[in-house]
Amino acid sequence: MTVARSPGDSGAVAPAPVPPVLESAAYPVLVRALAVLMVLGLLGFGMWSLPALRSADWSAGNLAVYGASLLCIAWVGYWIVMSRIRLEGEVLTQTWLWTKREQAGEVAQLKLVHWRWLEQVMAPRLLVRRRNGAITWFHAADARLLTGFAEQVAQRSLAPRQR
Repeated sequence: MTVARSPGDSGAVAPAPVPPVLESAAYPVLVRALAVLMVLGLLGFGMWSLPALRSADWSAGNLAVYGASLLCIAWVGYWIVMSRIRLEGEVLTQTWLWTKREQAGEVAQLKLVHWRWLEQVMAPRLLVRRRNGAITWFHAADARLLTGFAEQVAQRSLAPRQR
């Protein structure tokens, strides 16, 4: 643990400040709104097409493909709207179809993709390559989470190695 002493302190040891927990939506408001509009638009088009769909000859395979497509569209739309990203200390976590989690100590390489002028329609993202070669993409509506995690990785890599 790192300790900080203030001038004139009587030797009392205070713990180093703990970085704040940062959390935000994984995707910007406009992207989430567009996801909702697209899912609702596809459902509306399906309802509008219902008379033509009823008169078609359906096989079990056709129904399975259309049903699976409907579930995939709804499931991904749900996660675009509900996905959250959280930076807590040295751990970056994003809820998605599956929960993605990376620790700063396991990172071998980072790549931040962020165009400020497009951040309303394209979420800032961070490519994380682990030491074992695995790659994970993290999206954040607030780029501070991604840069905060990158700073944690940099601090770990610049810290003197204890032997």
